[in-house]
Amino acid sequence: MSVFIIAEAGVNHNGDVELAKELVDVAYNCGADAIKFQTFKAYESTGVFAKKAEYQKQNMPKEESQFDMIKKLELPFDEFREIKEYCDRKGIIFISTPDGIESLNFLVRLGVPLIKIGSTEVTNLEFLKTVGNTGKPIILSTGMSTLGEVEKALEVIYSTGNRKVKIMHCTTDYPTNIEDVNIRAMITMRAAFHVPTGFSDHTLGFESAIAAVALGAEFIEKHITLDRNMEGPDHKASMPPDEFKEYIIHIRNTEKLLGSGIKKPTEREKIIMKDVRRSIVAASDLKEGTIIKRDMLEFKRPGTGIKPELVDILVGRKLKRDLNKDEIILWKDI
Repeated sequence: MSVFIIAEAGVNHNGDVELAKELVDVAYNCGADAIKFQTFKAYESTGVFAKKAEYQKQNMPKEESQFDMIKKLELPFDEFREIKEYCDRKGIIFISTPDGIESLNFLVRLGVPLIKIGSTEVTNLEFLKTVGNTGKPIILSTGMSTLGEVEKALEVIYSTGNRKVKIMHCTTDYPTNIEDVNIRAMITMRAAFHVPTGFSDHTLGFESAIAAVALGAEFIEKHITLDRNMEGPDHKASMPPDEFKEYIIHIRNTEKLLGSGIKKPTEREKIIMKDVRRSIVAASDLKEGTIIKRDMLEFKRPGTGIKPELVDILVGRKLKRDLNKDEIILWKDI
């Protein structure tokens, strides 16, 4: 099964629907399976007295509240409808993360194929229950969470009868330091909860995605941007188009490297083995009628004759023709 790649546009449209469409183009042209946005009304998620998170202060040093910053990044619901229609025409899946009930209800009406729940909502149990009640498939992001908190979140969603849940491991830091990624936590959650798991990558490089795919991630999410130098909280931790295209190539190549898991020779190995494996050959010149003894046989290349593992079958048999030293013995010769 191919890894499902989600291009996380998030709020990197900077509140401009045309920039959002350009991000759709980037995701599609780079080969992503889906593009994800964040659908919200600032008042649904953030109080007017909330201060910026530490990474937001670093990426946007301007003095303003978190509410004021988020307010500037809103897109009207009608524009999300426009973006989804654009995605449908392009042939890429539209996904979005709701930050409140109003946004959730809108996305359900819009007909999104699944609901992505952000890491900030893992302990927001009432909201999780509401999302579960939609009956929609869910991807639950688990940044900042303990295993116990994830377990409780799943229990709440399952209590609605909705068990169509996948878990995404991530670290809520933009960008994330390599030593903080802890991809093995994805394996821990898969073993603990027996659900499909994936990875939301907030690092700047390619290594984390390669490791996650090698460890069994079924889906990968990565922030994209048109330009890292644009103003906004997430641009610096996002990938511009050229890097994102290479990122997807690395993921697809990792899938090829992992293969099917069936141990068997490749088609090219089947050709090569004829030249490099060994066959049973005459250890010296042998005459027709000779009764073969073990010391008359050696194992040498090429591998087009009788396999060495069958040497005991030859011992005691009579030769039907003369053989030169190093000549391959064939079944028709005995």
